[in-house]
Amino acid sequence: MSEVNSQQPMNSVATLVEKYTEGKRDFSRAELGNANLQGVNLKGADLSYADLSEANLRGANLRGTDLSYADLSQANLSDADLRGALLISANLRDADLRGAHLEKADYDRSTHFPQDFDPVKADMQIRDD
Repeated sequence: MSEVNSQQPMNSVATLVEKYTEGKRDFSRAELGNANLQGVNLKGADLSYADLSEANLRGANLRGTDLSYADLSQANLSDADLRGALLISANLRDADLRGAHLEKADYDRSTHFPQDFDPVKADMQIRDD
């Protein structure tokens, strides 16, 4: 694969899943707005700065995934496993978090949550560094 191609943002669900299966974990800056990623396994992947706005991540395994600075606005994260995920400065405005597992996920004061969502009740941990 050429150096130019490896620098292109990920924008295909099929390619993402294929590359993950091959062992790749760095998908930072992926452009997957509106993507259907229902039930996908991306445990431990780097999706920092990714556009996942309005994506369907229902039931996805995102355990330990780096979602720092990611746009997850209006995403469906219901029943997703986000335990231990990094949500530093992530945008979760209007995201569906019903049934999502967020225990020990990290967030900071710049993380935007849906209205009436309480990260403390979800057993999340704030990072102040």
